[in-house]
Amino acid sequence: MAVEHTFSILKPDVTRRNLTGAVNAMIEKAGLRIVAQKRIKMSRAQAEEFYGVHKERPFFGELVEMMTSAPVVVQVLEGENAILKYRDVMGATNPEKADAGTIRKEFALSMGENSAHGSDAPETAKQEIAQFFKPDEIVG
Repeated sequence: MAVEHTFSILKPDVTRRNLTGAVNAMIEKAGLRIVAQKRIKMSRAQAEEFYGVHKERPFFGELVEMMTSAPVVVQVLEGENAILKYRDVMGATNPEKADAGTIRKEFALSMGENSAHGSDAPETAKQEIAQFFKPDEIVG
């Protein structure tokens, strides 16, 4: 297996409840390294660009509002098979269907406030990382 990078967002429902450290502990316990991290207030333009794939979906406006409502923590995670591993650590999008011990089962408030985002493929990870990080900000 190759070492790869994936992109993560700890969403406003995590930062508002001061759970960043608890989520980071789960990420690290899973064997992923946090090689870049910053707390930002996502602008409307950033959120609309990031979630542009959902622009025609009925929940788009609500999603943009939620993501700009409080700070988020954007991260680059590194590890073997990092994309799949982080998706496993996050758990199912619907926290009611997520496995015990996953981020969403332990911390999510609802399907909309589901605590974390993770890239779904290598190409997506590259695009998402580039939207928030310069190459020299990623240090391992």
